[in-house]
Amino acid sequence: MSDGRGLAASAASPNSSLNALTIDLEDWFHICGVETLAPRHWDTLPSRITPPTDWLLDLLDHRQIRATFFVVGWIAERHPELVQKIACAGHEIGSHSYWHRRAYELDRQAFADDVAASCRAVAAIGAAPVTAFRAPEWSINDSSIWALDELVHLGFRVDASMAPLKLVGSVTFPREPHVRETAHGRIVEVPPLVADRFGQVMPLGWGWGLRMSSPLRVLHAIGTLNDRGQPAVLTIHPWELDPDPPRVTLPPRLYFAHYFRMRGFRERLSTILAGASFGPISTLSRGNAVTQG
Repeated sequence: MSDGRGLAASAASPNSSLNALTIDLEDWFHICGVETLAPRHWDTLPSRITPPTDWLLDLLDHRQIRATFFVVGWIAERHPELVQKIACAGHEIGSHSYWHRRAYELDRQAFADDVAASCRAVAAIGAAPVTAFRAPEWSINDSSIWALDELVHLGFRVDASMAPLKLVGSVTFPREPHVRETAHGRIVEVPPLVADRFGQVMPLGWGWGLRMSSPLRVLHAIGTLNDRGQPAVLTIHPWELDPDPPRVTLPPRLYFAHYFRMRGFRERLSTILAGASFGPISTLSRGNAVTQG
């Protein structure tokens, strides 16, 4: 199994404009803060994670793209063959927590225990040690910055949990990969792609922002960053690629964020992946684009 460390040389662009493609490997019911979809119900709900993930793996193989899959530990335990397939295809395996709970809802010990459980779940299926992490809903922010120290203590070298966006993070967060110091050492923070539109910051590289944007707009933003020597980070979820995903009642803002413009997303994503170079997130953590935070 590969942890992505051997992929940089083969996947890297010669002009160092490589971007990162990341996938949060979670099922359609992994939505934070919804009581009817709480963890105690997960085993009673039908999983739909395998078909869209298989479709994505075929697309990545066709485009010769290696990506980072941030895996929910609960998924690794129940779908070990899928995670093994991802790793055997040469993709980097990262942690997306075990119970898919927001970091700022936990105390330090609960957070550390959850992340350690996710790493054990991945290790149990034979994957290489995990060194990259993403918190559910970009939930490492000013109220949970201590989580970075816990990650370093657990052996992580890369985090991708701090979004430079008001609703989940802060517009003051850096938009480029950068080093953050903690009591236990350094960690490289790799934020997602955002864009300034209508006087606001929007999530151009993930979620509703990526789904609503034309491939041309996304590729233009990526090209602008690459011209400045900076990478772009995109994030997708298997449930966004499901042609007929289950729909549940959610609060209006959450319903919009989760379901807006999913129709046709497979085709738009294919166009984006054909128009720029992508690799695993660990490639960026070693690149020249990393600044001192």
